[in-house]
Amino acid sequence: MNDEKGFTEIKMSSGWFMTISLQKSDRFEEEKEYVEIAKERGGQKQRRFNINPKYVRALGEALVKFADENKL
Repeated sequence: MNDEKGFTEIKMSSGWFMTISLQKSDRFEEEKEYVEIAKERGGQKQRRFNINPKYVRALGEALVKFADENKL
């Protein structure tokens, strides 16, 4: 894990990392924030998923519940 605010990295197998970061979009007139979850290897993002920040807590709680129910 990284202590940088708005960024964390989880080491997976075979050189893969899962990165979770807070990003800003300047695509629209207002700067919108979103959370990007990406699968990365060698500094290159291979897969990305963007989520609205207001749903991040619900996602985390659902993942914990899923892990508990499946003894993971």
